[in-house]
Amino acid sequence: MNARQLILCALTIGCVACAEQNITEPVNSQNETAPDETTSPIQETVAGCDGATFLKSPDDPAVMGPWAVGARTVAIGELIGEIWYPAQSQSEIGLEEIIYDIRAQLDPAEGAKISDEKNPWHPCECYRDLPLDTQRGPYPVIVFVHGTAGFRHQSLSFMTHWASRGFVVAALDHPGLKLGDLLAFRMTQDLGGDVAKLVDALDAQSGDLAFLAGAIDMTRLAASGHSAGGQTIRSWGGRAQVLIPMAAGGTDIGESLKSSLILGGMADGVAQYSGQQQGYEQTTGTKRLVGISNAGHLAFSDLCMVGRENGGLVQIAQEAGVTNANFASFLWDGCDPDQLPAETGIEIVKYASTPILQETLQCRGNQTATLPELPTLFPDVGEYLEAIE
Repeated sequence: MNARQLILCALTIGCVACAEQNITEPVNSQNETAPDETTSPIQETVAGCDGATFLKSPDDPAVMGPWAVGARTVAIGELIGEIWYPAQSQSEIGLEEIIYDIRAQLDPAEGAKISDEKNPWHPCECYRDLPLDTQRGPYPVIVFVHGTAGFRHQSLSFMTHWASRGFVVAALDHPGLKLGDLLAFRMTQDLGGDVAKLVDALDAQSGDLAFLAGAIDMTRLAASGHSAGGQTIRSWGGRAQVLIPMAAGGTDIGESLKSSLILGGMADGVAQYSGQQQGYEQTTGTKRLVGISNAGHLAFSDLCMVGRENGGLVQIAQEAGVTNANFASFLWDGCDPDQLPAETGIEIVKYASTPILQETLQCRGNQTATLPELPTLFPDVGEYLEAIE
């Protein structure tokens, strides 16, 4: 076993016996016969907050959870958003996973300049419009706000990971901040107003969000955001219990806020890591800081991975003649081959964020015990600080 496995094992009851027997997931002892191919597999459930139930997730918080992930595109007034959610068991069988087309984030005439061959397709471990798993839940909600020149699925790896572990995750394309608007110099923004409209729609659970009715718990809310998006959510502690700013400083005092996770790249050339350190110092209450070595500004997104085989998003856009593509290059920080691989940064964020979300919003016991071991588990974690209240 490596250091990460040993620490996880030491904190998991019965792990030694399971390791010796090569058991990875216990079977419900109340059912003496294994299901055949025509029945759904037995899935162990665990208790959550106020009578909520969840499927048992893997002990390693960086591993995808037990749910297949459904995704729906929704309209909230004039805003376009996406909801990722825990789907009904086996409803994904025979279906193809979603592949998002980033060209849709550009004005039509600009997107048409990029060929299918060169297009930076964005694959998702999720499936279109699957039925929501209503046998479990109600599910806590995570709102995510993208950064400058981003879009609703820019940090898709986190969205699907959290949804696979029993959260409903919602994100918008933010006018004036999203990629197509930035390149067209349409920069009038109301990020705070956008987030408020999204939360109001999640409260109402009507219209395109009616499929969530009765299945989500809006008293258990988290908000996360990258860069400008992280700065937007820093003041949502009056409503959210968990705040996770990424490359965006710290969080403000809030009557609902129970935990803050501040994430930063220690080689960020856009939002200097010292800003995340200062934000951590200014943040009150239970808080954690994770600094990732040799990681740049885009380490908290999928943007360094999509289109990588063709030189990355900016190079693809420039070669295709997309208007003002050079303007986005100043944000293209963290994707150099000599910097931390995007997949490594994503795994660290999954490991750091998931226990906090499960412990605080799902009442899943002491999920955060391994977090102080992050620098041991992941050598690319350059700094870990915590203050627990």
